[in-house]
Amino acid sequence: MSTTVALSEAALHIDAASAAEQIVERIRDQVAHQLRRRGVVVGLSGGVDSSVVAALAGRAVGPERVVGLIMPERESAPESADLAVHVAKTLSIRTVVEDITGILDAAGCYRRRDDAIRSVLPELSDGYRCKIVLPDLIAKPSYALYSLVARSPEGVERRIRLPLDAYLEIVAATNFKQRVRTMTAYHHADRLRYAVAGTANRLEDDLGFFVKQGDGAADFKPISHLYKSQVYQLAECLGVPDAIRSRRPTTDTYSLEQSQEEFYFGLSLRQTDLVLYARDRGLPPDAVADALGVTAEQAARAYRLIDNRRLGARYLRMAPLTVEDEALA
Repeated sequence: MSTTVALSEAALHIDAASAAEQIVERIRDQVAHQLRRRGVVVGLSGGVDSSVVAALAGRAVGPERVVGLIMPERESAPESADLAVHVAKTLSIRTVVEDITGILDAAGCYRRRDDAIRSVLPELSDGYRCKIVLPDLIAKPSYALYSLVARSPEGVERRIRLPLDAYLEIVAATNFKQRVRTMTAYHHADRLRYAVAGTANRLEDDLGFFVKQGDGAADFKPISHLYKSQVYQLAECLGVPDAIRSRRPTTDTYSLEQSQEEFYFGLSLRQTDLVLYARDRGLPPDAVADALGVTAEQAARAYRLIDNRRLGARYLRMAPLTVEDEALA
């Protein structure tokens, strides 16, 4: 088999029915025997990952013992909650809706973020919609410097390079959203004696696309070993509605619609799947170029991007350090 064939989407094909059954068995054992919980809480975002996790949990413990937690806030896309309700009805699981706007407002999430944005965009007002994005890190040599994209009430869009302090403050403020959702999930898990399911796939878990003590916190992570394309394969097998499977993956964090690629990965999800797959198998960058549709030099940049993301993810998954780590190990 040629390298190009090995790195086509066919290389990531799985027996979805068999994989689903294996995961279901693991969830059943983890929840009942290892975690000793009575059911599962899943945060439903209207995306494919959380929908797949909810479907797997329903098969493992029974749909009557799965709670789909829907947590919109004032900047969430309206279709996110609608799709979350749709998948919950399809799976016959219970839902709880918790609008977290008030908590975020009280914590200063919006105010802190907007103050940071005003340091580069003084005219920011309530009518503006914003997001932060990366440049194309693969097409040509470039530093991973974020820019603010702001759209005025009149529809005029501007792109402004963010200084480091402003970028860090914006991210720190928006991280309230993931942490409040996790706090809310654990409230319901505690009152029901349920376990909290993580919804990160392999790309997110390996490359650090999660918030520490936010969406990175969970009692079990049933799809963290699956590439994104494999999650889609499971979604089809499990009967996740097409409206969710055909939706473009978004962060649903900023007021202006934002894809996961432009916010974090720097590659399309298809490309990230293939680069990660090849990197895991020790293939050289030039062996990846044809499958990605890029030059060998660009493939090498993709490898460096993956390596840098993995380095950054180490801090995110570190357990708390203690004075006597070795003695307590």
